[in-house]
Parts: sequence; structure tokens; C-alpha cells
Amino acid sequence: MKLALVTCLLVFLVLSSSLFEVSTAGSGFCKSKCKARCSKAGIKDRCLKYCGICCSKCKCVPSGTYGNKHECPCYRDMKNSKGKPKCP
Repeated sequence: MKLALVTCLLVFLVLSSSLFEVSTAGSGFCKSKCKARCSKAGIKDRCLKYCGICCSKCKCVPSGTYGNKHECPCYRDMKNSKGKPKCP
């Protein structure tokens, strides 16, 4: 009985640590892409915030500092509560 409990605990720890690595890899992707996207923004902290939100939902960020939203339709189509584009 104790062996089964220890085995289950070890399996749980291994699986949870691998899931943690996957989630952190995604945030690093968004952070680097948004840093490039917002490099010429007038208000960088706001740009980085909304770019990060959009990237986490869409899993992509258009290339360049402006435009190219056709590369990521989800990013392009996200709107704020006023119906204006949410993503920088």
C-alpha cells in the first residue's frame, strides 16, 4: 500500500514539473516577441501588457513593430469593450 502511494506521488511530481516547464516556455516566447513588437511604442508598459494578453490567448505575435496583423488573425481580430483593436 505504501509503495503504491509513493509511486503515485512520484508520478504526480514528475507530471506537474513537466507541465510547469511547458507553461514557462510559452511565457518566455510571448515576452520576447512582445518586447520586439513594442520596441518603438510610445507607452511601452501598456503595449507590453496588451501584447502579452493577446499573445497568451492567440499563441502568436505579428512580426515587426507595426502592422503585419494578417500573420496572426486571432491577434488581429481581438477587440476591446469599445470595439477597437485590443492588440498593439
